[in-house]
Amino acid sequence: MFRWRRHGGKPVAEIIPRALGRLIEGLHPRPHVPEQRRRNPDAVVDCAVYAAGARKPGTVHYGNARIPRGGFLWLGLHEPDRATMREVAQAFGLHELVVEQAVDGGHRPGVEVIGEVTRLVLRTARYVEHDQLTATSEVVDTGDITLLIGPAFVITVRHGAAGALWGVRKEMEKRPALLRHGPWSVAYAIAGRMVDDYLSVSADVERDLERLEEETFEARRSAEVAHFYQLKREMVELKRAVLPLADPLALITPPSALQPYFVDVRGRLARAVDRINGFDNLIDSVLQARLTQVTMAQNDDMRMIAAWAAIAAVPTVGAGIYGMNFANMPGLSSPYGFSVTIALIVLACGGLYWRFKRAGWL
Repeated sequence: MFRWRRHGGKPVAEIIPRALGRLIEGLHPRPHVPEQRRRNPDAVVDCAVYAAGARKPGTVHYGNARIPRGGFLWLGLHEPDRATMREVAQAFGLHELVVEQAVDGGHRPGVEVIGEVTRLVLRTARYVEHDQLTATSEVVDTGDITLLIGPAFVITVRHGAAGALWGVRKEMEKRPALLRHGPWSVAYAIAGRMVDDYLSVSADVERDLERLEEETFEARRSAEVAHFYQLKREMVELKRAVLPLADPLALITPPSALQPYFVDVRGRLARAVDRINGFDNLIDSVLQARLTQVTMAQNDDMRMIAAWAAIAAVPTVGAGIYGMNFANMPGLSSPYGFSVTIALIVLACGGLYWRFKRAGWL
């Protein structure tokens, strides 16, 4: 009778299935999971408590964090799912509509107050490096950040690759005097960083415009019209991120100590808006010049075609006349008829070519 032998204290019947499982797993490896997601399965990028302008040491979980008097908690999330947002809402007493709004991205800049919580939406933007502008080049990448600002907490929910906030957090932790002002100091820092990104992106886009302008007026082959329309589409995306932000920044009511900081942000935003609006006029001007060049090139081509058609018509007419089957035609009985006819055709074609060449049609 056949019996399973034991191997290392375990029945072989248990070892074989495990070995097969490892073999199958080796043939079909698991997909790579980014390190950030393995450490943060609930999309938490960072969570910290700040008191007296400094970050309290140790690991903090938003569900059981103890916030001292005068301090606040800063929770950073990146593309959380509904389950995570429901847990966050339950921990901070957020309205259920805030959960639905924070889970989905693509929001326009805006501000609204729900109870004691202010919801501020900012659009993120970053310039996408490219060697050459084409008809399908991605120039500007945008996302959004939702700030939920409460009496003793601020929650940032970021969607998209642009607008990472780890740099903002590091800079704020070096400014304890500003952190003492509470959650609104974080809102100021993030808004200021977003506006600085707008100015940086607009400067990079301006270089693309300058290259297009140089290519348009160079002697060699000019930029394609499709490149202009692609850049205009990318500029529309940037305008949707920047232009609507002026009203929300004017409507928010931060603490009086932070009012000068937000005034500075609004001033920088106004410069970004003016620069981006100026791009429209510049693109339209250069595009109009390029379209004029295209029209002139088409006119030159049509004149050249018409000139060559007129020259080709001369031998066609001669051959058509003498191709008719008539007995009495001048030159048929003369030994010089053919030579004279060819000479007249060549002279007529040469005269037309000289005339069109002088007129600039050829």
